[in-house]
Amino acid sequence: MKKSALILFAHGARDPRWAGPFERLKALAQAQRPDIVVHLAFLELMSPRLPELVEQLVAEECEAITVVPVFLGQGGHVLCDLPLMVDQLRSAYPQLLLRVAEAVGENAEVLDAIARVSVGALEG
Repeated sequence: MKKSALILFAHGARDPRWAGPFERLKALAQAQRPDIVVHLAFLELMSPRLPELVEQLVAEECEAITVVPVFLGQGGHVLCDLPLMVDQLRSAYPQLLLRVAEAVGENAEVLDAIARVSVGALEG
């Protein structure tokens, strides 16, 4: 069986408290799939950055990585920055199966959950 990893990819911020919800998301994902290691990686301002983490995972003999962009919209980071990084990583590690999922904000279930929370705020 291939050694696999899941990377939750977020923007990053100067304030370390910003990462709190992403750490909780990572823990939830890890609990759902204890057989796969779940990591966080960031575009900028926080560590590890995606290229650093992929390099580490390849050194640990990881053979397959799925990157999930934890962005609500398909802006420049998801449409331009991430594909460029992924292309560079695929060139650097041709043996690695590197997949990129849709941005979470494009997923109907995620949008439905956000809508439920938003509408629920009317009652709170």
